[in-house]
Amino acid sequence: MNVTIKDHIATVDFGRPEVANSLDEAAWNELKATFEKLDQDDSVRVVVLTGAGKNFCSGMDLSVLTSLASRIDPNSQNVVGDLQTFIQHIQSCITAIERCSKPVIAVVQGACIGGGVAIATACDMIYCTDDAYFVVKEVDFGIVPDIGTLQRLPKLISPGLAAELSYTGRKLKSEEALSAGLVIKALPSVDEARDVIADIAKQIAQKDSKVITGIKRQLKFASENSVDDGLVSVAAYSAKLMVSRMMDSK
Repeated sequence: MNVTIKDHIATVDFGRPEVANSLDEAAWNELKATFEKLDQDDSVRVVVLTGAGKNFCSGMDLSVLTSLASRIDPNSQNVVGDLQTFIQHIQSCITAIERCSKPVIAVVQGACIGGGVAIATACDMIYCTDDAYFVVKEVDFGIVPDIGTLQRLPKLISPGLAAELSYTGRKLKSEEALSAGLVIKALPSVDEARDVIADIAKQIAQKDSKVITGIKRQLKFASENSVDDGLVSVAAYSAKLMVSRMMDSK
């Protein structure tokens, strides 16, 4: 991962354009460590996630599956548990994005495939270029999408469309992704997309960091709980924030 921080904005780049930003095991671990570190960095108020080169992220590098096959004995008594542990570790690498207390903006260009979709859907906002496309590709490899796509994608678009994409492995192009609500804007080029995102990130970075963190937490809570529970949660957060402001003012 290539990480730069300027004016309270962290830009994270997968940095593997030669393999369409697919992630090997080291890159998955680095993704997790990067977002856990940014979560704790008080100088950072917003994160922009990008892919170097022509593509955003093509998901799991095939070397991961090759390496896994060489390490796992299918006749082992613990083979199911070992594989489940591996899958849950990769899940945690993506969940680190969602759990980061700072808003995360994905800028998708070109291919966003397989694990790339799981990563994008863990972000708070997705913008893309006109040439971007999304593919839930796992079905074509005889794999159930198991690292977050099935859990997050239906919360962003129609559950029926999420099911169709997962069952067929077809491309969801930028125009349809925009109309489906997966992306906020589709822009003509990477440069234009990054200019727009830079402006959005700057606006967020200028806001009160505790308020932004609170908004992210409460949006997440609201997506997983009832309206009534969400109202209780946000009231408690706001009350604590108000008290801290009162104390600071004295």
